Amino acid sequence: MPVISTPQEFNEDDLYVDLEAIIGQRLFLKCEGFNFAGSIKLKAAAAMVEAAERDGRLTKDSILVESSSGNLGVALSMIAASKGYRFVCVTDARCNLPTRLLMEALGSQIHIITEPAADGGLLAARLNHVRALCASDDRYVWLNQYSNPNNHMAHYRTTAPAIARRFPDLDVLFVGAGTTGTLMGCARYFRNWHKPVHIVAIDSEGSVTFGDTPGRRMIPGLGTSVRPPLLDESYVDEVIHVNEADTIRTCHQLARRGFVFGGSTGTVVSGAARWLAEHSGHHRQPTAVTIAPDLGERYLETIYQTNWVQGLYGDDVLARTATAAA
Repeated sequence: MPVISTPQEFNEDDLYVDLEAIIGQRLFLKCEGFNFAGSIKLKAAAAMVEAAERDGRLTKDSILVESSSGNLGVALSMIAASKGYRFVCVTDARCNLPTRLLMEALGSQIHIITEPAADGGLLAARLNHVRALCASDDRYVWLNQYSNPNNHMAHYRTTAPAIARRFPDLDVLFVGAGTTGTLMGCARYFRNWHKPVHIVAIDSEGSVTFGDTPGRRMIPGLGTSVRPPLLDESYVDEVIHVNEADTIRTCHQLARRGFVFGGSTGTVVSGAARWLAEHSGHHRQPTAVTIAPDLGERYLETIYQTNWVQGLYGDDVLARTATAAA
């Protein structure tokens, strides 16, 4: 077992769950929640901070600032605490309470945006707030996960090669789209791999990332109200949009088999299962992998809370999950 001196040194990168017995399709789920930040965002956070340090942008007097719906905020809070930086996370009311409390426990300051911008919704309002902070005080350093190339390069260097080592016969990779850092890093890596890999982006209905009509999205993690500058659609072979009710049902389906994951995982597994079912007539089952960005403990008051679910998605959502499980 490793001995570490900083929390970002540990990241379990080679754990997969075979979901065939649960969803009825051959799909391997790469679990990224087993580190001290609790999510895949640790990779991007570490890469962006280290690059800013190398470039001389970060000094002992700097104040890190970032817009985040949750997981990157936790990862940056942890790294800032480890390195002695101050950190301000700009988020909105969709950020789960346990996530906000965790960031505060790590010493971060939280700014919660409540009013959406006329163009671009809550995300645009968050970004406007970050820009205003940076304009008010030159100590603020904005890493800008939405356009920082170190976001996708972190996954080009780590996530994708780990999948390639474990599945040298990989046929299709399903990746959730938020900032599109994970998607772009993995897609760029497999573009030049030894065999073609079909890259399927999974997005939430109501997200504008791939041109869908803007709509209500209550589950943080995937989807945007402002198209991410990192996205290059030429690396994406296919896009699937998933309704949040299907996300909820899939999360509960997994939980009833002992696997409690976050909302992004429910979304990508739902989309991947749909794609695999539609392509099940082929002469052989493809080797398919998707990525679970985090675990589910931070969502116990939302996705796994009956009143919250029924209040937003109707009384029949969980009933349909129970029927499917039976």
